[in-house]
Amino acid sequence: MVSGNGWGRTPGGGSGRPEARVLTPDQDELAHLELILNGACPLPGFMTREQAASVDSDGRSPGGAWPVPVTLTVPEHLADAERLVLADPEGFPLAELTVTERWESSAPDHGEGRVERRHVAGDVALANPPMGGVLRKLRVPPAEVRGQRELSPDHPLLAVVTDRPLHHRALHQIRDRAKALGHADVLVMVDAPLEDEGLAPAVLAAEPLLSAHTRFVVCTLPRSAARSEGPLGGRWGARDVAMAGHVAAAYGATHMMVEAGPAGADVEGAKALEPPVALVAPEPWSYDTASAMWRPSEEVPEEARRAEPDDAEVAAELAHGRELAAWFTPARVGAELARLRPARTRRGLTLLFTGLSGSGKSTIAQRVREGINRAGRTVTLLDGDVVRLMLSKGLTFSREDREMNVRRIGYVASEITRHGGVAVCAPIAPYARSRAEVRAMVEEYGDFFLVHVATPLEVCEERDRKGLYAKARAGEIPEFTGVSDPYEEPTDADMVIHTVGEDPHESAARVLAALREGGWLPDKDR
Repeated sequence: MVSGNGWGRTPGGGSGRPEARVLTPDQDELAHLELILNGACPLPGFMTREQAASVDSDGRSPGGAWPVPVTLTVPEHLADAERLVLADPEGFPLAELTVTERWESSAPDHGEGRVERRHVAGDVALANPPMGGVLRKLRVPPAEVRGQRELSPDHPLLAVVTDRPLHHRALHQIRDRAKALGHADVLVMVDAPLEDEGLAPAVLAAEPLLSAHTRFVVCTLPRSAARSEGPLGGRWGARDVAMAGHVAAAYGATHMMVEAGPAGADVEGAKALEPPVALVAPEPWSYDTASAMWRPSEEVPEEARRAEPDDAEVAAELAHGRELAAWFTPARVGAELARLRPARTRRGLTLLFTGLSGSGKSTIAQRVREGINRAGRTVTLLDGDVVRLMLSKGLTFSREDREMNVRRIGYVASEITRHGGVAVCAPIAPYARSRAEVRAMVEEYGDFFLVHVATPLEVCEERDRKGLYAKARAGEIPEFTGVSDPYEEPTDADMVIHTVGEDPHESAARVLAALREGGWLPDKDR
């Protein structure tokens, strides 16, 4: 019924109703949909323009305070649909939406100013209970949790919302807050992606370390623009905290705290958005080097306080295969983190070389591939010209097809990365948007390293052995990067290579040195 990319049509069934057309929403929209269908979100469906604007500006919906717009985007060819079947990424139908309004918005786009988006609004009706997604057994409907508390409905329930592992400091704070609330029951709400475990297994590893009155559930919380990403979690904006508060209340929580680690959470800002639970900020705790114990910070002399490592330091320890310190995290949590974030010498990696035609990126990439192979890692080279002959045969050099070419390379590279290999890619990749898409695909499974081969245009033209630049300037090749079509220089490159006056072997050596320093290669070639 559903096509492989998530689009298709379902028959109207002869009822006279317009046939339903199939849409797979994006990840945030699927998160909203699941919360609507399981009762964690009190809304009947996706918002109209007026409703979304009210929430965006004032944090108010027709039913009262609500922090995040709940909207559904559709592609142009579905903008006129009257009924939509909303399906998961595997094409499994989840719900049916009857369209009551169509509207448009604009939003910033990578390197292109603003992009127009089309939306539809309407109520949704359950088609099938969700079957896919990771950790499905732990994605318990709120009504089930509330039902299990019927014998003690007035006893406080502290919801702990987190997308990061619970280290010693956080565990002490949870126990302390639960005790202060009259030995409250605890519900740990693990915020995990729908299609990826994320850090959830590391969070779940702490379950035996909390009281018997603790339960863990998994959910996927939609993210606001203020929610930042980090190597082991990110900062929670006020709207993210407030959204979590609404979901926590649906589970029956009376109080809620957010464990956001060093990045922090805007709890005070969230209170102004009137979440239906009491937001609590735990007291600071510190490691006391004198007593070798975690204690409330106010009880620890300043000279004896040992700061908790930040996320970057923890990520660096894991990247180099070093065991996390016992004073910082429980052994079972550290072991699970090491499994999820293996040493970079065992972690998949994609190197994307980007630059103008003739910049030297293919030559450098070949030398880098050889060096990675000598270091003992499994490596695959995806050169732009070679890929064009096989993977992308039939594509033109229009902007749309060039972006598709880069996406295809990115998909293959992400699969190589997912299986622990190294992919070295050397397309021109002129557009920021498609490079960002490749980065996102790869970082679902491993690491991404962007190298900008920043050879000036005039030098590339001098090196032009194929005569492509001359043909482009003569009008024989339309939409040629650097001549009649732009090259958007990366602002997020991990390394910039200037090839003028430098031998390709020297350039490759500098890239290999950076990979060794970053932990992706052993210190010395085998």
